Amino acid sequence: MDVERSLDLLWRDRAEALQPSRGRKPRLTLDQVISTAVTLADAEGEATVSMSQIAKELGVGTMTLYTYVPGKTELLDLMVDSVLAERDLLGPGEPQPDGWREQVRLYAERTLTVFRKHPWLRSTSMARPVLGPGLMAGQEYLIAAVSDIGLAPREAVAAASSIEIYVQANAALTAETAQVEQRTGQTTDAWWGQRSVFWERYFDVGRHPAMTRIWESGGYETETCEADDESFTFGLERLLDGIGALVAPRNAGVPGPDSSTGRPPSCT
Repeated sequence: MDVERSLDLLWRDRAEALQPSRGRKPRLTLDQVISTAVTLADAEGEATVSMSQIAKELGVGTMTLYTYVPGKTELLDLMVDSVLAERDLLGPGEPQPDGWREQVRLYAERTLTVFRKHPWLRSTSMARPVLGPGLMAGQEYLIAAVSDIGLAPREAVAAASSIEIYVQANAALTAETAQVEQRTGQTTDAWWGQRSVFWERYFDVGRHPAMTRIWESGGYETETCEADDESFTFGLERLLDGIGALVAPRNAGVPGPDSSTGRPPSCT
């Protein structure tokens, strides 16, 4: 992969401003290529999308695409960042919600929406992300939301990262569920329904007393999708509660708890 070329394409507005293009106007735009690839990935998954398919949809020869993008690896980066930009978190003229918690909730809502709309997005790496404007807008938004609430700079970074990881992991699970249902033609509730015999024949209440007690108390009485949404919201709110509890005493001028609880894991 040509890293510099990939970054030039991701940040093409800046690159073009620095080096204006000359010569004949191209037949297509890079945005058209990306949009076509995203549409195909939405329908069939990104693994099945090929340069030849995209070329066919655009009515050009396959080799023509390589004048716009070096290869599929770079194209996938462009696709990922393009759909992340759909969150429009820093949209010009758009009023921001009042309060940092509402701002985080908006980030979570729009991230979940993007993953539901583009389930193939779940296969992208969180460890080595695509460093494009779509991703950076999300990170800027989160940092801005938590940077002035009473956290030290490193705490603000940790808080934003914790929120991002939590939201993206749950969004990826939601996307995976949608992909599996699309591929198999079977809903998750129907899948569990087929396995109802497990609870009757194989589940040992003696070995799982806590689960049994919660089951008998009605803790599992909900549709799968509703349970997933409820679990996500519960976890996000408790994460925000923890951040809020850390900064509340500080903002009131009272010595509060330290966010450090022991040595961090080794990076080696």
